[in-house]
Amino acid sequence: MSTKKLKIGVFGAGHLGRIHIRLLLELSDLFDFIGFYDPSDESSEKSISEFGVTRWDDMQELIEACDCVDVVAPTLHHYDIAYKALRSSKHVFIEKPVAETTEQAKILLDLSREAGVIVQVGHVERFNPAFRAAESLIVKPMFFEIHRLAQYNPRGTDVSVILDLMIHDLDIVLSCVNSSIRRISASGVSVVSKTPDITSVRIEFDNGCVANLTASRMSLNNMRKTRIFQKTGYLVIDYLNQTVDQIMITPKDQEAPGFFSFELNDDVNFSALKPEVKKSNAIQEEFRSFHNSIVHNQPVVVSIDDAYRALDVAYQIIDKLKSGHLSVFDNN
Repeated sequence: MSTKKLKIGVFGAGHLGRIHIRLLLELSDLFDFIGFYDPSDESSEKSISEFGVTRWDDMQELIEACDCVDVVAPTLHHYDIAYKALRSSKHVFIEKPVAETTEQAKILLDLSREAGVIVQVGHVERFNPAFRAAESLIVKPMFFEIHRLAQYNPRGTDVSVILDLMIHDLDIVLSCVNSSIRRISASGVSVVSKTPDITSVRIEFDNGCVANLTASRMSLNNMRKTRIFQKTGYLVIDYLNQTVDQIMITPKDQEAPGFFSFELNDDVNFSALKPEVKKSNAIQEEFRSFHNSIVHNQPVVVSIDDAYRALDVAYQIIDKLKSGHLSVFDNN
């Protein structure tokens, strides 16, 4: 039985846009890639040269020719492109953050419901093989320790490290914790850009769960690691190396699983396990899921509601920093 192919166009042909174009072309059994729109001649020429694809000069004409659109333009253009696509009743895949402001995100959310179309947001770590391997093992988490550190790259510094990097982890935490936020505290430092480059955040939930998050784009080495503590033990998710370590606490009268175990006290054992991680391309898995939601009416893994909530928390953090918890280095 053949799978319905969806006509798709990409809006934005920068670094990430070209990655999207390549992966969509590889998914030719699911998508019929009909072209891209980007006002930049330089970016467009790179895409044409590398992939031999068609550049469209009129945004609205490309939207009308598609079943669904992929928005990979800079964040400040997300709202305009997605708004036009939703007004034309097109399904939308949009990179994170969903919009530049929560007000814009709310308009897009309401418009998507009115149009009755699928909107999926590119919080790609939900599709990271390591998180997918660990997701079913996360049961009533009570403490998160998260580090997302990146080497400095001028690309992306148009927004704060919160919207650039930390928002991935905010989305993960919010998807795992079934509770309202009670309190947020934050501190940050602006080193080379006009927005925070390093930020430390503590989120306390009504159910007692606590999440400590650190994000930096001023690191010598990259790190994307989350530790999750819960009553049954804890998990270490390494998004960068795509590995998961599980430490289980089991009653002493039960056989201790895992490749390593020892007696913690008279009542319980401490066991180490290495859950299997099935390697895959996370962005490509996003597109497969997007297609599945449209064609087979499956639930959207990262909905616009999810993205709106993550963006709202991100701006609460930004507001905390603006209120006096942001330091700025004086390089003069």
